Amino acid sequence: MRSSVTALRRHPGAVPLDPAEAQSRSLRRRVNAAWGLLYLNTMTFVPAISVVHIPSKVGKGVAQGVLPLAILVALSVNPKVRVRPNVFLCLVGLLVVDTVMTSMQAHLSTAYRTFRLAEFVIALWLLTPWWGRRDMLLLRCHLRWLFVALGSVLLGLLIAPGHAFAFDGRLTGVIWPMLPTQVAQYAGIAAGLTVVLWLARLLSGRITLVGVTVAVVILLLTHTRTALVALVAGILVAGLSLFTLNARVRKFFAAGAVAVSIGVMTAAGVITTWLARGENAQGLATLTGRTNFWALVLNTPRTKFQEIFGFGLSNASVNGLPIDSNWLAAYMQEGLFGVVVCAMILAWLFVTAFFQPPGVRRALALFILTYCMLASFTEDAFTDVSTYLLALTVAASLLVMPLMGQEGSRPARERPATMRDENLAIGSPGKG
Repeated sequence: MRSSVTALRRHPGAVPLDPAEAQSRSLRRRVNAAWGLLYLNTMTFVPAISVVHIPSKVGKGVAQGVLPLAILVALSVNPKVRVRPNVFLCLVGLLVVDTVMTSMQAHLSTAYRTFRLAEFVIALWLLTPWWGRRDMLLLRCHLRWLFVALGSVLLGLLIAPGHAFAFDGRLTGVIWPMLPTQVAQYAGIAAGLTVVLWLARLLSGRITLVGVTVAVVILLLTHTRTALVALVAGILVAGLSLFTLNARVRKFFAAGAVAVSIGVMTAAGVITTWLARGENAQGLATLTGRTNFWALVLNTPRTKFQEIFGFGLSNASVNGLPIDSNWLAAYMQEGLFGVVVCAMILAWLFVTAFFQPPGVRRALALFILTYCMLASFTEDAFTDVSTYLLALTVAASLLVMPLMGQEGSRPARERPATMRDENLAIGSPGKG
C-alpha cells in the first residue's frame, strides 16, 4: 500500500527510485541542509544596512541559533558519530583548546564565543565521513550556498538599488545585511570555483557564463581589491596545476594573456582609478588605515600568558575598530600559539596538495588555499567561526583519498551519472 501511494505521488513518467538510491538522496539533502545551516551561522548580521527592518537581536539570534540545529541535522546523517581522522581538524581543535584556556579568565562573551567555536568544530567533525567523495559533495554544497547568498544580494540590488549602494557607493547585501567585503568574498570564491570546474570540463559553458558573470559583476560593484587579487591569483595557481593536462586551460591562459594586454593598453587609467578607489597615497600605503590598527594590536600591553595564548575570542577589534587581518586577530585573540597554528593549517594543506596527483580536486583545493591565504592578510579569516574556515574545510575534504565502499567513491565509469550530467555547481541539492 505504501509503495502504491509513493508511486502515485511521483511524476507519471518518472522511474521509481531504488530504496538505496532514495536513502542516499535523502542523506545528501541532509548534508546539504547541515552545510547551509553552518554557512548561515558564519554570515555576519549588520542591521544598520538592511532594507528590511529586522531587530539586531533577532537577526543575530537566528544566525547563531542555527548552529545547534546544524549539529542535530549532522547527527541525523551520522547517528553513530563516526568521524574520519584528519590533521586539518586536529589543528583547528588546537585553536579550540587555546580559546578554552583563555576563556577561563575572560568575560562571559568570550566564553560564549569559545563554546560556539567548539560547537562549530564538532559539526565539521560529524560531516567528515563525507570527505573524499569523488562527487565532491561538500564542494557542491558550499558552492550552492555561495550562490544562494549572492542571489540575495542581487535581489536586494533589484529591489532597493539606492540602499544597496549606501555604503560609500559599494554594493552591500540588504536582504540579509552583509558588508561589501563579505559580499566580495562570496563572489570571488564562487567565481573562481566555477571557472576551475569549467576548465576541468565538469560544467557546461552556459552555466559557467551565467554563474561567473553574476559573481564577477557583484565583485566589481563591491570595489573590493583583496577579493579581486585573490580571485585572479587563485585561478592562476589552480590553472597552472592543470596546465599540462588540459588543452582548455592552455587556451584559457592564452586568451587571458591577450585580454589583459589589451586591457592594460586601452583602459589603464580606468583600471588604476578603480583600484585606487578615491584614496590618496597615504590611504593606499596604510591599506585604508588598517596598519594603524595593527600597530595598536602589537602595542597592547599583555602578560606572558596573554602573549602566548592571547586574550580570548572577541569581535576581533581594537577600541571598537576592526583589526582586519587574520594574523593580527590571531595574535590578539589566541596569541603566538594561535598564529603558529594558523600557519600550520595553511602549510599542511599546501604540502598535502603538493603531493596529490594532478587533477581537478587538487586544482580546486589550490584555488581555495591561495584565495584564503591572500585574503587572510587584510581580512579576519579562519581564527574563529567564519566562511573562510568552511572553505578551508572543503579544501581539506578534496585532498583526502576516497574510502573503499563509500558512496560516491566508485570510478566515474561505474557510476550511473557523471558530474557533468548533474551540473554540480548550481544543480538541485537532491542530485548527487
